Amino acid sequence: MASRATAWRPLRCLLLAALLALAACAGRQAAEPAAAPVTAATWAQVDRDIADASMAAADKAEDYARNAMEGWMDLVYQRTDSDFIPWFSGYWTQQWLGLRVAWYKLGDSEKSPAVSRLSVYLQGQYQRRVLDPVAKQVDPAAVMEAATRLYVQALAGQLDAIPERLGVPRAQLDQRLQAIPAIALGPPAARDASLYQLLRAKRLDQLPAYQALIARVHDASTRTGVDVDEPDQGVSAVARRTSEKLLGEVTVSGAVGAIAAAVGKAAGTVLSLASTGFTALSRDRERPQLEAQLRKDLNDAFDQQWLALMGNSQSGVLAGVHYLSLQVEAGVAAPWTAQP
Repeated sequence: MASRATAWRPLRCLLLAALLALAACAGRQAAEPAAAPVTAATWAQVDRDIADASMAAADKAEDYARNAMEGWMDLVYQRTDSDFIPWFSGYWTQQWLGLRVAWYKLGDSEKSPAVSRLSVYLQGQYQRRVLDPVAKQVDPAAVMEAATRLYVQALAGQLDAIPERLGVPRAQLDQRLQAIPAIALGPPAARDASLYQLLRAKRLDQLPAYQALIARVHDASTRTGVDVDEPDQGVSAVARRTSEKLLGEVTVSGAVGAIAAAVGKAAGTVLSLASTGFTALSRDRERPQLEAQLRKDLNDAFDQQWLALMGNSQSGVLAGVHYLSLQVEAGVAAPWTAQP
């Protein structure tokens, strides 16, 4: 019996030590108060911090977009000077444009249809010679997407500092972010996303609601693009003025009647008739003035286009940023109560 008691003595000591340790832990837990709940004042500060972070992230995205679009504008000016203006002001281009106007005029009782048709042609040439090559270096559509991603990344970085700074448990902050609708384009529900989902997405381009937002901006951009029925947009105003001038020239020169009489004959004969009264010498004399006026008109038009691309909240390069920042700032302004 003595040997068995001796054998159990170390085990009893270990058990006793374990019990004492548990009792000590229980005593400390009883003595230490539970973490204090987050107060309403703290949550109000959290919401203010979220709104401030959203505005700061939007400013950062705007700085990026502005710099990128200033580069785009510089490239547009350079390409206009090096390609479009020399092509447009050339003698044979002017002859060809006059011929097209005369041809369009056949059968038209008013000048507007012929003017509109030549405007479409000139806009197509400007797109092909200037805007498409520039887009290979700086594409406004790509700038819009990059600015939107930058806003999300900058906002996420600033919100990550809130738990430590304000003493808010991460889980409770996440709960607050889940209550803020960052994208609300549904139905279906997949087109909606909370701020938490937006910030925690591993890849934004795979989040259905984000895809829907970007698609909506692209659609709006397409709908508000240069339209021949809107003479003040883009290069359309320049194209219309040019078309009206050429129409006046071919009317005075009798080129419309010449073409009408030449229908069915060789194209060279038609071109010869259409260019009656327009000599290469007179075109050369007019060319510097024509180029200076065209340069001014195009620069003025694209200054307005640049302002529209920067400022249009539905289709501009900051449209995605505007949408998200307004959603976030409206979301933190709405009443909310933290759940236990």
